[in-house]
Amino acid sequence: MNKTLLFLLLNFLFLHANIFPADDGWNGLNKILKNIKPPKFRDKDYLITSFGAVADGVTDCTNAFKVAIDKCSKEGGGKVIVPEGTFLTGAIHLKSGVNLYVSKGAIVKFSTDPSKYLPVVYTRFEGVECFNYSPLIYAYDQKNIAVTGQGLLDGQGSKENWWKWKASEGEFSQTPARDKLVKMGEDNTPVKDRVFGKSSFLRPVFFQPYKCKNILVDGVTFRNSSMWFLNPVLCKNVTFNNVATDGIGPNNDGCDPESCTDVLIKGCSFNNGDDCIAIKSGRNNDGRRVNVPSSNIVIQGCVMKDGHGGVVIGSEVSGGVRNVYAENCVMSSPNLDRALRFKTNSERGGVIENVYCRNIDVGEVKEAVILIDYYYDKGDVGKFTPVMRNFYFDNVTSKKSRYALNMKAYERSPVKNLQIENCSFENVKNSNVLENIDITKCQSVTVNGKPIQIKK
Repeated sequence: MNKTLLFLLLNFLFLHANIFPADDGWNGLNKILKNIKPPKFRDKDYLITSFGAVADGVTDCTNAFKVAIDKCSKEGGGKVIVPEGTFLTGAIHLKSGVNLYVSKGAIVKFSTDPSKYLPVVYTRFEGVECFNYSPLIYAYDQKNIAVTGQGLLDGQGSKENWWKWKASEGEFSQTPARDKLVKMGEDNTPVKDRVFGKSSFLRPVFFQPYKCKNILVDGVTFRNSSMWFLNPVLCKNVTFNNVATDGIGPNNDGCDPESCTDVLIKGCSFNNGDDCIAIKSGRNNDGRRVNVPSSNIVIQGCVMKDGHGGVVIGSEVSGGVRNVYAENCVMSSPNLDRALRFKTNSERGGVIENVYCRNIDVGEVKEAVILIDYYYDKGDVGKFTPVMRNFYFDNVTSKKSRYALNMKAYERSPVKNLQIENCSFENVKNSNVLENIDITKCQSVTVNGKPIQIKK
């Protein structure tokens, strides 16, 4: 049996089975948190100015970062310190045991010269594996790594450099290379042959540990990313604590855990040009080939401002997503499109299950407070019917929106076991949209002061 037929058979069984995987409810939250432990580091400091770095914002400090990180890791780890001042650099590659500490008053400016992010590295671009420009901060197959401090990491992304690559056509358009990569993923082209980089215009992300364990990002601010800000891929035990992302550029997602397990995003703030937090697991055939879900993701006490969505799952979820907990978050902006957003289609497919959201304070959003969309992007044109089940919403409140609930699934694959309680939605313009949604509990839920009626 070939891989496509096997996947279709398994997908059919998922669709028609009445027995769901074990669902521990909110009790599962503490079990996950016990497994997430920030790494610890040797008490040894390595000051980058001791390795030739100059705080003038002009001198290229790429080699100084490299030598300091290599020495720190080789000697057993410790803290590579960026002191107060402005330092210009190309790609920074973290290694095991290294905590890159960006001091208060320190600014690390990343070069906008694409050649500073070569040679190419093993990465993902929009959920498809390839070799491409290095992320601005990158690590591959390392453990116990961190970026901490109170300083600023400035990607210097703008319409004059990285952002113009998003254009659908023209001299700097990413479209030809992007289309080529997507086809390679669909055709099972070996990853070693998917080489891009120079003149491809596929933008690198800002921070990407790839196949790493025990990761901490704490206290720092990321500004004006070339593309996505924070994108751990195939990682385990990841903590983002009190981190800020700020930059309204194209595809500037804030934090995108991708095929990761045991992730905590706590006390972070997001103000970006796309989804604030978007949980992913690979795109289409390539995501199914890798076949690693994102699981055990915890989001606590975060603030979302501008963006396409606050807490989002999708759209690249072909490997599946399970066990997501979001609580005590504040989301509000006239430029925030949705609060809670779950998006896929029948090309992406994927199983999304066990999603818990409570105490979500939504001020103003443009569109829907809660959006479930099986028709994202291309709609229902593929062979891989998505599955969503076990969704719980408790104490979600909003002050202004177009929709309270805008939920559309396929008739052949309704959302199963959606529960909503203790929610109030005010100043809502349009009626709820509920297509093929199995709401098993609806209690103490009002729209514009009136209890909503769910027809069975």
